[in-house]
Amino acid sequence: MTTSAPARRTGTPYAFLAPALILFAAFLAAPIVYAAYLSFRKVKVSGLGLGARSRTEIWAGLDNYTRSLTDPDFLPSVGRIALYGLIVVPTMLGLALLFALLLDANRTRESVGKFARISIFLPYAVPAVVGSLLWGFLYLPRVSPITDVFEAVGITAPELLSRDLTLWAVANIAVWGGTGFNMIVIYTALRAVPVSLYESARIDGASEVAIAWRIKIPIVTPSLIMTFVFSLIATLQVFAEPMTLRPLANTISTTWTPLMKVYRDAFTRNDLYAAAATSVIIALATFILSFGFLKLVGRRAFNQED
Repeated sequence: MTTSAPARRTGTPYAFLAPALILFAAFLAAPIVYAAYLSFRKVKVSGLGLGARSRTEIWAGLDNYTRSLTDPDFLPSVGRIALYGLIVVPTMLGLALLFALLLDANRTRESVGKFARISIFLPYAVPAVVGSLLWGFLYLPRVSPITDVFEAVGITAPELLSRDLTLWAVANIAVWGGTGFNMIVIYTALRAVPVSLYESARIDGASEVAIAWRIKIPIVTPSLIMTFVFSLIATLQVFAEPMTLRPLANTISTTWTPLMKVYRDAFTRNDLYAAAATSVIIALATFILSFGFLKLVGRRAFNQED
């Protein structure tokens, strides 16, 4: 029995989608479901816990969530992430917008523009662990050229990995690595705007600053919102930078961020159930904050109507 041409055409899109859907289900959806399942389980130990059946997995209800939320290390890590986000997100998006506007200005020559785009975007191509190691050695007073520069002018170099400056040191790595990506997103949106719109504004006597403030920034607002959401998600999931810097400084604890607490619970304390509960809490917080922000500003930015 042969398959009709319309049936083949109908099944073709699903055939192309199948590999991506299978990978999504196997490596993203399934782990999320399994983590949610583990968050409601716990191990019951019978006797000394040495026998083959002395440890059994039972239903825990919300006990793991209660333990995670009442952990004395959890709220301080959330506070650090909140402060980290207040530093990183506005600074990174502000620099990305500034660079995109400068690159889009007519006074920037094309050859200089290409070099600048590559230079600004290049740190994003560096893996977070590698970038953190590079900056980590720049922060160390004994090997850092920054310390030599300060000493050459007779100024005492700051201890960038001290307790007071660690948060700023980690934030600097995130800004350095993420500005280029956000700049490319905003710059791409600017390049899609017809040049005739800017020329009309110049004929009316508008300066470059007025064009940027009154025309360019409103037009790229959807891109700014998208990059803000991406940056918010990355902030809540920060892990590689402080984890890489931790061996270089004694000011970063094993629970410095919520994800570091998940790592500690899962692989140091071997408490997969508490780690799964904390992971679910982080995922829910990410979804609520992202969806809430899009709901708050989406109608105005994307011209949505009820």
